[in-house]
Amino acid sequence: MHVTLTVSTPDQSQLVSEAIQPFLKDSNVFCFHGDLGAGKTTFIKSICKDLGVTSNTSSPTFSIVNEYESNAGMKILHFDLYRLNNPQELYDIGWYDYLSEADLLLIEWPEMGGELIPEEAVHVHIEQQENETRIISITNEK
Repeated sequence: MHVTLTVSTPDQSQLVSEAIQPFLKDSNVFCFHGDLGAGKTTFIKSICKDLGVTSNTSSPTFSIVNEYESNAGMKILHFDLYRLNNPQELYDIGWYDYLSEADLLLIEWPEMGGELIPEEAVHVHIEQQENETRIISITNEK
């Protein structure tokens, strides 16, 4: 499955949240690709809100992972792998435990995780235009 959409302003971040809903039945790992400032964290915040997370959501840039719980008891893990030096560091923090215990993993900078990122992950590519417009491509195709 492949979906492409255009988001004109950050206020439209719920469109990305709505677009990933059909992918949730096939995978619980979502990888967000894009340059610094592309909106990865903004879109993840919207997804968490739509899934019923009421706590504060923020980028785990320094902690690598933040844990959220939805009002339905869904355990959501938000990773920011930007600061990793190599995939081994992800393994060392208990990556496989995280994979098995979470209902949903949302990963910024997944390329830093290398081969540790599951093959069945859904990939969300964010292309930033010169204005606030973003072209979003969501795919579970390998």
